[in-house]
Amino acid sequence: MGDGTIAPVHIKDVVIGEGSSKIIVPLTGRTPDDLHTQVGALTGGPADIVEWRVDFFDELDDHASVAAQAHGLARQLDGTPLLATCRTAHEGGQAVIDDRTYADLNVALTESGAVDLVDVEYRRDPEVVQRIIAAAHTGGVAVVASNHDFDGTPDRDEIVSRLRAMQDLGADICKIAVMPRSAADVLTLLDATRIMHEQYATRPLITMSMGALGVISRLGGQVFGSAATFGTVGAASAPGQVDAAALRAVLELLDRSR
Repeated sequence: MGDGTIAPVHIKDVVIGEGSSKIIVPLTGRTPDDLHTQVGALTGGPADIVEWRVDFFDELDDHASVAAQAHGLARQLDGTPLLATCRTAHEGGQAVIDDRTYADLNVALTESGAVDLVDVEYRRDPEVVQRIIAAAHTGGVAVVASNHDFDGTPDRDEIVSRLRAMQDLGADICKIAVMPRSAADVLTLLDATRIMHEQYATRPLITMSMGALGVISRLGGQVFGSAATFGTVGAASAPGQVDAAALRAVLELLDRSR
């Protein structure tokens, strides 16, 4: 049970869980040249954190190449925190890999010294999840435990239950994304976020309702307790992501209003 105190996560100069929602911008390039170009487009832009969607990378099977690319991105980002995410097909991503390969890849990323946060799909094999979390924390890498439900929106208590399970695993940030079929589903996600934030959370949350119906959750999620949101500079990595510059303007308007 939370006591109303959220422990913010400090990543370089970014504090997640305090102040305005942080903007995370994904990179989906398949080659080093693609990624270099995408990072170049971010210069001077609104990204607080950059997410490398490793599952799009053509050399995903070569963990040494993945680690080398992570170092290249970190150098080019020059201080902007880097979140490494290998999203599997089961949760809407590109990677079709077994649990052991998933663990080996993510451990290699955490041990590379190049990434600041790593995404872990919390519903994978429990031993795999714990192995990645332990490796990340040993290396000073923050863990974003995640769950992506493209089939629909679970009920409010189930969403809260999943977020609490991520927290119990020792994740530093708990993230859930769900697919709405109605406006009521969006309200369910937002109310679950509020309840988790007010009653149970001891660490930051990232929540969103995907697709066109759910855009409001990406814009105003911080009102309900979501500490970060995803915006695009170029290609989106999930349905419903909006332009990061426009997103920054909305977040600043909300801050002034509050």
